[in-house]
Amino acid sequence: MGALDTSIVNVALPYIRANMGATVTEITWISTGYIIALVIVMPLTAWLSQIFGRKRLYMACLALFTVSSFLCGAAWSLTSLIVFRVIQGIGAGVMMPVQQAILRETYPPHQQGLAMGIFGVAVMIGPAVGPTLGGWITDNYNWPWIFYVNVPIGFIGLWMVNSFIHDPAHARARRSEAGIDAAGIILLTVGLAALQTVLEQGQSEDWFESRFIIAFTVVATIALLAFVWWELRAEKPVVELRLLREATFAIGTFIGGILGVSLFASMFLLPLFLQELLGYPALTSGLVMMPRALVMVPLMPIAGLLYNYVGTRVMIGAGLLIAGSAPLMMARFNLDSTRMDLLWPQMTQGIGFALIFVALSTTSLAVIDRRKLTAATGLYNLVRQLGGSFGTAIFASMLTNQQQVARAQLVKFISPYRPAYALQSQTLYQLGLVGRGINPYDAQVKTLKFFEGIVNQQAAVLAFDHTFFVIGMLFLICLPLVLLLKENPHRHLDRHASEA
Repeated sequence: MGALDTSIVNVALPYIRANMGATVTEITWISTGYIIALVIVMPLTAWLSQIFGRKRLYMACLALFTVSSFLCGAAWSLTSLIVFRVIQGIGAGVMMPVQQAILRETYPPHQQGLAMGIFGVAVMIGPAVGPTLGGWITDNYNWPWIFYVNVPIGFIGLWMVNSFIHDPAHARARRSEAGIDAAGIILLTVGLAALQTVLEQGQSEDWFESRFIIAFTVVATIALLAFVWWELRAEKPVVELRLLREATFAIGTFIGGILGVSLFASMFLLPLFLQELLGYPALTSGLVMMPRALVMVPLMPIAGLLYNYVGTRVMIGAGLLIAGSAPLMMARFNLDSTRMDLLWPQMTQGIGFALIFVALSTTSLAVIDRRKLTAATGLYNLVRQLGGSFGTAIFASMLTNQQQVARAQLVKFISPYRPAYALQSQTLYQLGLVGRGINPYDAQVKTLKFFEGIVNQQAAVLAFDHTFFVIGMLFLICLPLVLLLKENPHRHLDRHASEA
């Protein structure tokens, strides 16, 4: 539910805007507020678990998420909706890393890959399914139901967690050790809130042409640098940044961030291509993206079982190659692309994501002491989420810039000295317009507008293709890092235990 709610609301924003009477800028804070709360609280989960206990914290945040979901649906104004979305984001931000730590400790060693496969189904499928599900609910019911659907699932979840989840002994023992790192909490909150605001609002504010964005960038830079300096010296840091000294965990977390970049950037770019250039309606474009999710659902657990036999480097290396080939296929999209042309990249990316996610999360966390597992999962999930925000922001700007570059190149061909253009424009002018009774002046204007539309359309196609190509190259750039990852030392033992 937490992963789903990062994207399910996006398709309903026009309906909420009309209902609330909000501006385009105001309505985006429904998504921005949720993501800001999410990324702030993720790295704090280990500290919060020490203070309240992991099970108690998980149940409290699940209850918070459930109640705030109901309040979002019942919101009476835009301000109240944004406030309830922030509260919802706080609940979701705690649930994701804590549930990953619970799964890691609950499953026996030979089923760690399977545990991460189950976790991956929720984390990777949620954002992919969100737009389709949100569109269907909004079209058939009303936008409040995209929040109300969480309520019954939340209550069932509370009962199941209370019945079956128990804090391990080491988690109970560490509650008395928790300190309050007030400076770290303040610096982290200010830094991540400012950074996420820049990433979410930068495109609409024209980036550094805006004093608002410049001010928030300065605040984010100063606060986060001060946070890193403080946490590396604090006796009881609120976030265990020292975990990044472990090379396998640091590299795995970085690759996880690249995975977030690609997933969220693809989810942002592909619907735009389908709707603006191919003319697909919103629900149809969501259905076109479903094969990726449908492939990942069965493959995640299978990849978890396969991990014990194949190993880290082979699975992640193969996953990077497969997932990286999908955007390269998308880089060949054009206005004549068929449903089958769109299908294969989605399925290919689903296979690659399944292989990468399971092996990467299992290997990265295998080197972490059990007592610091919640802290590690908080950092791991934070970087993936920030990667998604960076990916959306960077590639949205790249798309705009590349469209301008491509248009400047294509305009050169719109010249009477180009035989192909001269022939086609004259044919359109004489036979298509003047020949049908349109006066010469209007016919000339319509001819120019017709070719301007073609240039803009083709420039957009080239911009999308360039952006998809860069996303694909990111995966290939990560390939050498796979060689630096340590193989899980328990993998062979785990495989024999699984066979037994």
